[in-house]
Amino acid sequence: MISIQGTVEEIIFRNESNGYVVAILETEDDIVTIVGYIPIINIGETIQVEGTWEKHKNYGQQLKVENYTPVVPATMNGIINYLSSGLITGIGPKTAEKIVDKFGEDSIDILQYNPERLKEIDGIGKKKIKKIVESFEEQRDLKDVMMFLQQYNISSKFGIKIYKKYGKETIAKVKENPYRLSEEVFGIGFKMADKMAISMGIDFNSKYRIMAGIKYALMQYSTEGHTYIMKNMLINKSKEILQIPEEEIDNGITSMALENNIKLENFDGELCVYSLPFYVAETNVSKKLVEISKVDLPPLKIDVDKEIHTIENTEGITLANRQKEAIKEAVSNGVLVVTGGPGTGKTTTINSIIQLFEKQGLDITLAAPTGRAAKRMSETTGKEAKTIHRLLEYNFIDEEIGMDFGRDDGTPMESDVVIIDEVSMVDILLMNNLLKAIMPGTRLILVGDVDQLPSVGAGNVLRDIIDSKLIKVVQLDEIFRQAKESMIVVNAHRINSGEYPHLNKKGKDFFFMTRGNGNDISNTILELVKERLPKFNGYDPIADIQILTPMKKGDVGVNALNEKIQNILNPKHKLKNERKQGDTLFRVGDKIMQIKNNYRTEWKIYDGSKVTEEGEGVFNGDLGIITGIDNEESELTVLFDDKREVTYPFAQLDELRLSYATTIHKSQGSEFPVVIIPVFWGPPMLLTRNLLYTGITRAKELVVLVGMERYLNTMISNNRITKRYSGLSRRLKDVFEFYMRS
Repeated sequence: MISIQGTVEEIIFRNESNGYVVAILETEDDIVTIVGYIPIINIGETIQVEGTWEKHKNYGQQLKVENYTPVVPATMNGIINYLSSGLITGIGPKTAEKIVDKFGEDSIDILQYNPERLKEIDGIGKKKIKKIVESFEEQRDLKDVMMFLQQYNISSKFGIKIYKKYGKETIAKVKENPYRLSEEVFGIGFKMADKMAISMGIDFNSKYRIMAGIKYALMQYSTEGHTYIMKNMLINKSKEILQIPEEEIDNGITSMALENNIKLENFDGELCVYSLPFYVAETNVSKKLVEISKVDLPPLKIDVDKEIHTIENTEGITLANRQKEAIKEAVSNGVLVVTGGPGTGKTTTINSIIQLFEKQGLDITLAAPTGRAAKRMSETTGKEAKTIHRLLEYNFIDEEIGMDFGRDDGTPMESDVVIIDEVSMVDILLMNNLLKAIMPGTRLILVGDVDQLPSVGAGNVLRDIIDSKLIKVVQLDEIFRQAKESMIVVNAHRINSGEYPHLNKKGKDFFFMTRGNGNDISNTILELVKERLPKFNGYDPIADIQILTPMKKGDVGVNALNEKIQNILNPKHKLKNERKQGDTLFRVGDKIMQIKNNYRTEWKIYDGSKVTEEGEGVFNGDLGIITGIDNEESELTVLFDDKREVTYPFAQLDELRLSYATTIHKSQGSEFPVVIIPVFWGPPMLLTRNLLYTGITRAKELVVLVGMERYLNTMISNNRITKRYSGLSRRLKDVFEFYMRS
């Protein structure tokens, strides 16, 4: 670790949100470029920094700062530079000179201990002194916090988040209970807080530690999709994390339940534990679904059979019996679920329902969980469809609280009909927020394929609603003649039924290329992307072809394939700027994906040079192309599929990944002309039937499987669906029984 002291001469870049800085430091005998999370430095300040040298290919040697310490300037000139640096509101260069002329080397002490003496200087009155003192104290508080946290190896990046949360009370609050950081400050997990707490001497058996460890264990289960977990499983998991006796954990769970921090439920004689948000969401969703489904709807003066006949004649189609049933049920039910696999006419059914309701003058709202799914819904219906977040008019508050929705039970939507597509992707928290904004009397139609992978977030909403048998469900099960011509559709249904697919039929759209090892599979995929498929049907290798793989690592995993495909489709070029971030090299022209929800990121939509729309929020799974990398301004620009343009500071690039290849899980809600899937060895939990089914149903025109037939057999035979502990179906039944008794 290198340690140097110097004066900040220039700040080249500063990210105000996280404190990442690129600056020039002048030492006694050198000029040094420093980079890192240093949120409180300003030009003219003297600092001591510790870090390691790294070589940037464009900017040469830089010191990557790990720790830093402010140093009070010792010279009169240094004090003037420090005071006039902009660090302290109300003191510019002239005022700084006046202060130093008056108080000399005692100037900093005067500001800190006797600020009222500033009245001795012409032009400084009470109001200005107040402004100066408040600014000086804020900077001093922030520096004190940073120095306090630094001794526990908390980086400046997290330090500024902690300070923004607690302000001048930071040190007192953290000393009292460092575990609160894992609950109240976004990005700080239990392990970081625990390490800090132990180094501070917090008792290993502290109630704060036990409660935080239990909450951390619950959170881990929720990331696996569970809304609750059995108490004995939670105790075992917490014991692994905390390394304390089971009895103390059991007591901690009881105490947390009594304080209403968690919720205990008895399911069939077994105690189960909920995090409070999931308990509240499940309870609200069950109540609201029953309420909306059982309300007396405003009657429609309509002959449904006659209207169906008119739609068939107008559109030149013949609707299947189940499609007609769905249209009739949409008229007579408050809540309707329409489910079915590919080629069963979900889109035609929804378009017919829209047409019927529009003829009645009803106001219809369309939405889907992701931007790509909403875009596809717009294309297939010819109507505007929004993401659920935009429909609910989300507003970002802060990292800890997350979102606040403009539409809720206080300001509900005014639509007569709400149709939501791709409901298999909707988790329990989002469903709760959606239903809050829907009033009884509104018709709610939920559309999705229950055999797709479940939501990334906790819950099993679509399957639970169907399994409850309390909400009207229409299962579309007839594959239409035109769809039967597609082996994609036929094979999707065969695979879903556990049957082996038809492969390599001449003139069809579903192929299997046998390869014997990971390296051969990888090379064949590269050949397909670069040459064979573009020549075969003029497919654009970036826009039209998507590689979907079950795993992230290995020869045919996301990471290795992305690097190889980048080299062949978007190779290094002197006119294409690059930026290395961690293990990923980004280059202008690369296909990328946003991998986390960021509700604060700003976007704009342009028509030429004119901004036609702007807003905030980029979401997990959004796909785009890198259109610019500005190494001078430390910014990267992405144009997403829906024409939103976003500029990312380099410090935010951990939110992006190359996406020539992506996991099947990440492809939910998307559709691509061509899908290539490697079929190779992997963990049994990944080589499943519904994962394969989800992957091939993402393709519109062509599926190519590359690999080993025995693993294709393995996936089709493996109908293992990881159990999700979710209580929605049970709660729906309880609420319905209560409703019937009332």
